[in-house]
Amino acid sequence: MTDLTTIPTIGPATAKALIAAGVPDAETLRAMGAHQAYRALLVAGGKPHFIWYYVLEMALQGRPWNDCRGEEKAMLRRRFDALVAETRGAPSGIEAALRDIGLLPPQRN
Repeated sequence: MTDLTTIPTIGPATAKALIAAGVPDAETLRAMGAHQAYRALLVAGGKPHFIWYYVLEMALQGRPWNDCRGEEKAMLRRRFDALVAETRGAPSGIEAALRDIGLLPPQRN
């Protein structure tokens, strides 16, 4: 088991949050991938932060955190927004649009 902080851009605070979310080491993080690991962070009660999401993605690709730009960043933003909506129980995509215009009943929490 390799310490999470051996992955560039993952510091002690991020490692602590990942461990608390059930991601104990670098091998587990790499096997899960950034998206699933971030899902675990959200399910564990972490607050959503888009920068943290794409920094994790860049870290697992071995790229600098600020290398994420343009269409790649826009695609990651869409994935992040969908993940946040999914983990927060909010409707997304077509379901949200249909609720907004009254074609589906309001969602009950």
